[in-house]
Amino acid sequence: MIPLFRVAVDQGAGPLVAEALRTGVLGHGPRGEEFEQALRDRLGVPYLTTLNNGTSALHLALRLAAGHGDGGGDGGGGEVLTTPYTFEATNWAILANGMRIRWVDVDPGTLTMDMDDLARKITPRTRAVMVVHWAGHPVDLDRLASVLDDAEAAHGFRPAVIEDCAQAWGSVYQGVPVGAHGNLCAFSFHATKHLACGTGGMLVTPDEESHRRALRLRFFGIDRKADRVNGDYDVPEWGYNFYLGELGAAVGLANLSSVDARVDIHRRNAEYYDTALAGVAGVELTTREKGRDSSFWLYPVKVDDRAAFIRRLAAAGITASAVVRRNDTHTAVRDVYDPELPGLESVHDRVVHIPVGWWVSEWDCEHIAETIRSGW
Repeated sequence: MIPLFRVAVDQGAGPLVAEALRTGVLGHGPRGEEFEQALRDRLGVPYLTTLNNGTSALHLALRLAAGHGDGGGDGGGGEVLTTPYTFEATNWAILANGMRIRWVDVDPGTLTMDMDDLARKITPRTRAVMVVHWAGHPVDLDRLASVLDDAEAAHGFRPAVIEDCAQAWGSVYQGVPVGAHGNLCAFSFHATKHLACGTGGMLVTPDEESHRRALRLRFFGIDRKADRVNGDYDVPEWGYNFYLGELGAAVGLANLSSVDARVDIHRRNAEYYDTALAGVAGVELTTREKGRDSSFWLYPVKVDDRAAFIRRLAAAGITASAVVRRNDTHTAVRDVYDPELPGLESVHDRVVHIPVGWWVSEWDCEHIAETIRSGW
């Protein structure tokens, strides 16, 4: 079977991991510091914090956003406007922070947040807006900023923006890497991502104070540079055990050296599909916009009779999957159900993802496209 996901481990990871084992430093240490600096250099941002996984990055971003403006530092019961079309980690982090979810509709063309619906739903209760760059396709960040400008003018308060960049390493918006537009940006370095640590993540913060706070909160609220030998330190606010260990940082450092080549292959394969699948009966491609360059961690298409489509591809040795289900119909959030999500309703049962990754050869792409063109 041609898989939908595979794990990339650069050949340089072995020696770096072995060195970490030799030194016996397995918590946060010199490799973690080196990885963080390399990430800053790559994204062109001054403030980022590596963490043990992407969910921790989302959780920490919401903790910082909860203290934004009039919100309370413990969540304060604030409302977060978010998309129901995402992996559950995005939205369960909101609940874990004691905040309230309010659903925003999906743009059927891009599968990202519908900015018109967002503009209608921002109120003085809104503490944050959580957007997801689904499959690596960047959200319209300029339109988002405009919506927030209007909200600030109307309500005297600007909600924090959290970008869920879990699938968007290598994505570019208007010539600038996703994650470098001045918002709270949560990345995942899960094993199957473009840039993998095995498990890991990072949080990009917009200013020095939020960065310092993130550094403390990832280690129980303790400043790691404080004098803990003599017990002369204070914890101004409680925190978590969220730091990235040395083994994960070593794998991340090695994979960073080759991640651009992997993203290039994803894009090449996606470009082939854009041409080969255009106009195929029963298939609708997602939208492409100038200045919004996806990393194509996934390649979504909208199809008629999704179950039959998946069975047909499986019979040809090809994995295809919906990947996620709409979050708003889970029992855990039944109290916030919103029946007025027409964009989501129009696409949810039609979206399916086909293999697009660095392991998919040109022959594989041709086989996948021909199988789809033959019908199901």
